[in-house]
Amino acid sequence: MRFLLAFLLAIWVAVAAAQAPPKPGPKDLCPVCGMLVSKYPNWVATIVYKDGHAHHFDGAKDMFKFWHDPAKYAAGHRREDMAAIWVTDFYGLARIDAKKAFYVTGSDVLGPMGHEFLPLANRADAEEFLKDHKGRRILGFDQIPRGMAEQLDDGKF
Repeated sequence: MRFLLAFLLAIWVAVAAAQAPPKPGPKDLCPVCGMLVSKYPNWVATIVYKDGHAHHFDGAKDMFKFWHDPAKYAAGHRREDMAAIWVTDFYGLARIDAKKAFYVTGSDVLGPMGHEFLPLANRADAEEFLKDHKGRRILGFDQIPRGMAEQLDDGKF
């Protein structure tokens, strides 16, 4: 019976995390750069863990740095324990599933930490943004390899 209750609780937490991303509080710091995340609501990215804990980021770029090496920024944290990942759509400002988003690099739009992966909810929006803002590339979540976020800091993408 205990196992069943624990199992059901784990499922409920995962479903709740996938449905409603938490908002950063006024004192939540990005675990990558240390900036106050709530100061940049149009750029927020969030990783929610299976236990309900969340890390908030001041942009998709820092979220990808964390995604590729969570233990570097938060000891004991692993990808396997992540339940959902959210980014903020540039045009609609809605929180969207980070794994389904399209990311534009190399544009003339800068985020709180400079060059940024600009999340868009669909391919058509990403193509429009790329043209309107002199972007270089459109990438899916799985097309952003380890180290690319650091290269983006240097303006290479």
